[in-house]
Amino acid sequence: MKALQKIWTPARTIGAIALVGTLALGACGASGVTSSGSGSITATATVAAAGTNGDTTAPPTAADALASNSKASYVKDSDWKASDAVDVTLSGTTATSSSDAVSVSDGVLTISKAGVYKLSGSFTGKVVVAAGSEDQVVLILDNATITSSTGAAIEATSGDDLVLSLEGTSTITDGTYTGTEDANAAIYADMDLTITGSGTLNVTSGASDAITSKDDLYVLSGTINATASDDGLRGKDSLTIAGGTVTVNSGGDALKSDQDNDDTKGYVNIADGTVTLTSGGDGIDAYTDAIVTGGTLSITSGGGTSAGKPSTGSTKGIKAQTYIIVDGGTTTIDAGDDAIHSNGALRLSSGMITAASGDDGVHTEVAAVLDGATVTVTQSNEALEGGLITISDGTVDLTSSDDGINASGSITVEAGLAANAESSSDSATTTDTTTTTTQQMGPGGMADGGGSMEDTGEQLTITGGTVTVNANGDGLDSNGSLTISGGTTTVYGPASGANSSLDSNGAMSITGGTVIAFATNEMVETPTTTDGQGWVSASATGSAGSTVTITDSSGSVLGTYTSLKAFGNVIYSTSGMTNGSTYTVSVDGTATEATAGQGGMGMGGQPPAGGPEQGGQPPAGGQPPAGGPGQGGQPPAAPQG
Repeated sequence: MKALQKIWTPARTIGAIALVGTLALGACGASGVTSSGSGSITATATVAAAGTNGDTTAPPTAADALASNSKASYVKDSDWKASDAVDVTLSGTTATSSSDAVSVSDGVLTISKAGVYKLSGSFTGKVVVAAGSEDQVVLILDNATITSSTGAAIEATSGDDLVLSLEGTSTITDGTYTGTEDANAAIYADMDLTITGSGTLNVTSGASDAITSKDDLYVLSGTINATASDDGLRGKDSLTIAGGTVTVNSGGDALKSDQDNDDTKGYVNIADGTVTLTSGGDGIDAYTDAIVTGGTLSITSGGGTSAGKPSTGSTKGIKAQTYIIVDGGTTTIDAGDDAIHSNGALRLSSGMITAASGDDGVHTEVAAVLDGATVTVTQSNEALEGGLITISDGTVDLTSSDDGINASGSITVEAGLAANAESSSDSATTTDTTTTTTQQMGPGGMADGGGSMEDTGEQLTITGGTVTVNANGDGLDSNGSLTISGGTTTVYGPASGANSSLDSNGAMSITGGTVIAFATNEMVETPTTTDGQGWVSASATGSAGSTVTITDSSGSVLGTYTSLKAFGNVIYSTSGMTNGSTYTVSVDGTATEATAGQGGMGMGGQPPAGGPEQGGQPPAGGQPPAGGPGQGGQPPAAPQG
C-alpha cells in the first residue's frame, strides 16, 4: 500500500449553475455503484470553473458514451468512385496530369479543387491540398513514394474532407521542421481525414508525428505502418480505427486525441481491426474517452513492464481523462507505467483484457465498474485501484506485488475535480502546503508522515463474477467499506508480513457468494457483522500446494481448495453457513475447528460476535482503536496522472 495522492484532469464541462450547489454521489443501477452515505461535497469556485459533465461515479456503457460524444466525421467508400480518378504521375521534383486543378512549382505539387486523384510514381517534394472550404478531395496512393526535405510530405491546408485510398504499397516520409509550422506531421490535414483501401501505407516522421488530422481521423481499412519520433496517429477532435491493420512505433504517444475545448471531442475509439502499438510515451492518450468495442489491440508502452515506471513522463498503456470503456475485442498491454489509467472512471464490460504493468494494472481516480469482461493482470504493483470499485460479473484474475484490489481514491465528481485542482497547484511548486494524504499504518505504528485509519468513504463491492487475487500486500483493501454479496472470490494473500487477505477501514460484510481467503496469521481482519451469511476465520497453517477442505458439523464438504502460497489463516464463507455454528478447516488432513462469526476483528466497527479478536483487545467501550489491529504493510497506493 502507498500514500494516496488524488489526481484527475477533468475533461468535460458543465455550466456553473450545476456546480454551484452540491452533487450527490451518482448511482448506477446496472453496475451497482451506489452512494457511500458520506454526503456530497460542495464545489469551490475554482473547481466549478474547471467543470465536468462526465459522471465519474457511474461510468456509462460504450454505446452511451459514444452517443454523447460528437459523431466522428468520415467519408464512406460509397461516397466517391475510383473510376472518376484523374491520373497524377509523379517523377522526381515534378509531376504530370491532365487536370487543371493540379500544378507543380519548386517541388510543391498543389491540388486546388474537389475530385479524385490517383498518384503514382516517386516525388521529391511536398503534396499540398488547397481546395475550397466545402471540397472533398480523394487521393488514391497507387504505389506512390513521396519524400519531403522540409516539413510535411502531404499537407492538406484547406478543404472539407481528405481521403487517402491505398493501392499497392506507398511510402510517405517528411523532412525537418522549423518548429513554427502548424503542419507537424508527415501526413497533415487541417480537416477531417479518412484512410481506406486495400493497400499498404508506410509513413515515417523522423522529426514529429506520422499522421495528424486537426479534426477527425478515421481509419476504415488498409494497412498502415507508422513510425514517428513523436506521436503516431493523432486526430485532434477524435481518432477512430474501424478496420484495417495499424502498426505504430512512436517515440511519443502511439494513438492520440487531444481536443481540450469541446467536452464531446478528444476521444479515441477502437472499433475493429488489428492494432499494434509500441510507444515511448502512452499507447493510447485520450483527452476525454478511450473506448474499445472490438478488434485486436496490442500495446507495449515505455519499454514494457521490465522497464518500470519512468521518473518523468507517462508511459501508460491506455490513458484517458474522463472514461475508459472496454466492451469487446481482445486487448493486451505491457506497460512501464499503469496498464489502464483513467483520471475519471472506467468500465470493463466485455472482451478479453490481459495486462502487465510496472505500476498499477487497472487504475481510476473515481469509479471502476467491472461487469462482464475477462480481465487478467499478470504483473503489477497494485492490480486494481479506484475510489468506488464494483465487480458484478466477468472473470477477474489479478496478480500484484502490493495490494490486489485497493479501494482508494475519490468518491464524488467534485472530489475528483478538487483532486485535480490540488494536483495542478502542487505541480507548480516544490512545496506542498495543501495536500492531504490518507496513509495506512505500518507494523508497530503510524506510517511515515502520520495519517489516519479513518473510513474515508471508498467502496469495494463484489456482487458477482469470478474474482481471483494473488497479492503480496493486502488481498482486498478498502479505505472505506468492503462488501461481498455474490460471485466467487478467491484471495491468496501475503505469504509473509503484516498484511491481510481482507482489509477495510470501514464496515466489512459477507452476505452472499463464496469467499476463500488465505493469508498469514500476523494481521487478520474479518467481517464487522455477523448478520447474513456465516463465515469462519481459522488459524490453520499450510504450504503452497496444501489442500484445504471445509466441512460442516455433519461432515459435509462445503469446499476443497489448493493454496498457491504458504498461509497461517483461512477465511471462508459460502451459502448455507450460519454464524454460531461449528465448522472444520482441514489442511492436508490436519483439522482445526472454528465457530462461524468468531476470530479476528474487522476495523470498521464492533468486533464480531464471539471471542476476543486476534491482535489485541478493544479499548473500553468496545470500539477498536482508529488504525488499530488488523492493519499493516505499506501506505496505500498513489494514483498517477
